[in-house]
Amino acid sequence: MVLFAKYHQIKLSVCSKISLVVLAIITLAACSHDPSGVVVRELRSPPRVTSGTHIVRQDETLYSIAWLYGRDFRELADNNGIRSPYIIQPGQHISLEQRKRAVTPPPQRQPATSPKQQVVKKEPVQKRPAVSPNPQTVSWRWPAKGKVIQRFSLSGSVNKGIDIDGNLGEPVMAAAAGEVVYAGSDLAGYGRLIIMKHNNSYLSAYAHNRELLVGEGDSVKAGQKIAEIGSTGTTEPKLHFEIRRDGKPVDPMRFLPKR
Repeated sequence: MVLFAKYHQIKLSVCSKISLVVLAIITLAACSHDPSGVVVRELRSPPRVTSGTHIVRQDETLYSIAWLYGRDFRELADNNGIRSPYIIQPGQHISLEQRKRAVTPPPQRQPATSPKQQVVKKEPVQKRPAVSPNPQTVSWRWPAKGKVIQRFSLSGSVNKGIDIDGNLGEPVMAAAAGEVVYAGSDLAGYGRLIIMKHNNSYLSAYAHNRELLVGEGDSVKAGQKIAEIGSTGTTEPKLHFEIRRDGKPVDPMRFLPKR
């Protein structure tokens, strides 16, 4: 009987210790409020959302909201009557509905009033070179020195940018001159994130940083150090880099110079 009692006393003691450890883990998780430090599955491929409403939270910008839903910031601004410089307020409702543009029918031809057709000698027409609607006017450079460990892909294992290997604290440089339009950790899976605007077509993003060295509204030169490589929002130190043109992700390797 004594041995039986001691056995159960030891068993209860071990169970109590396990319960205390589990309780401590739950308590620590509940007390954490820094989303950049929480490792979640990497949401680097959010779907394009064209319905519903987003309620603006503290520190969000129109650019980060457009990035989150895979939309062009100008489109969201037009749909919600938001004018440049696109200032929004916490609690504001942003409609994500995609409006269809009205198609203007071509003008109807008027019948000829005279039965006689005047013959006009046509001059040779010189063809002009086609102009791309989104010319590449940005001069790009590599944002980090490490090697590419995961490439851009929109099929299979989706990655809307590239992942560059690095060590904690190594510099992250601006891939081109521009303005910081978002700096924070509100987008799950990106950790501490910087979004830069280079012109009306191109944006770039730098994710998983340990430290952010620039803030919203800062003008940045190409090659300027803007952050330090970290592992926020992921499981290993690296830089996740994206380029988006008119809100759509494009392969950064098409724009970055060859090494």
